[in-house]
Amino acid sequence: MLRVSDLHVSYGTSHVVRGVSFDVNAGEVVALLGRNGAGKSTSLKAVMGWLPARDGRIELETATGRREVGALPMHERAALGLGYVPEDRRIFPHLTVRENLRVGLDRRRLRRAERDRALARAVELFPALGDLLDHPGRVLSGGQQQMLAIARVLVLDPRVVLLDEPSQGLSPLLVEAVLEAIVRLAGEGIGILLVEQNAMAALAVSGRAYVMEKGVITRSDASAALRADRAALEQSLGAMVEMS
Repeated sequence: MLRVSDLHVSYGTSHVVRGVSFDVNAGEVVALLGRNGAGKSTSLKAVMGWLPARDGRIELETATGRREVGALPMHERAALGLGYVPEDRRIFPHLTVRENLRVGLDRRRLRRAERDRALARAVELFPALGDLLDHPGRVLSGGQQQMLAIARVLVLDPRVVLLDEPSQGLSPLLVEAVLEAIVRLAGEGIGILLVEQNAMAALAVSGRAYVMEKGVITRSDASAALRADRAALEQSLGAMVEMS
């Protein structure tokens, strides 16, 4: 569904991402792991179009076939099926949960029955949101805001979702709920690219993983194989594994 080849991204004169390549298939969770500053979030932002890529190809499988989307603005990538949940969630604090979800639904110009089905699907994935539809985003807990951020992308009917640190700041119970939702989304055929500081949790829900160090991919393997090689993971990721 998503293929990224030889991606390069810079901040000014700093060459942050240097020749990164990865892919995500339909119905697959792929973890992208690395220490802080390795270039993981920068890679996601470049794939989504939030940051310009210095070089490389970003190909997305769309309803009409594979397309190179690297030159398209963010909203056009989203319309083609690329979803993105940033690390800071970016919900609209003064809009209600329902209105946050409607922002995406209205952009799709759906009929009322179609909007209702999309809303029901989001609430079915995160039942806690069902009782909060008329509450403003600012009163939600961190976990509820994370659920809303994922649900807001879900109503856009994405083919691939980029998730940046979805468990950050959440209690263990909420982390479990969010990770379970990610697995369910993959079960519906959506490809998931997961950036996550909780390395062992990310490896538990993903099928494959890439390890990133200083802007380059240093290892890619089945998640089970990486989990079994804890010593190598600790060498690459350090405290990310120790706290998992």
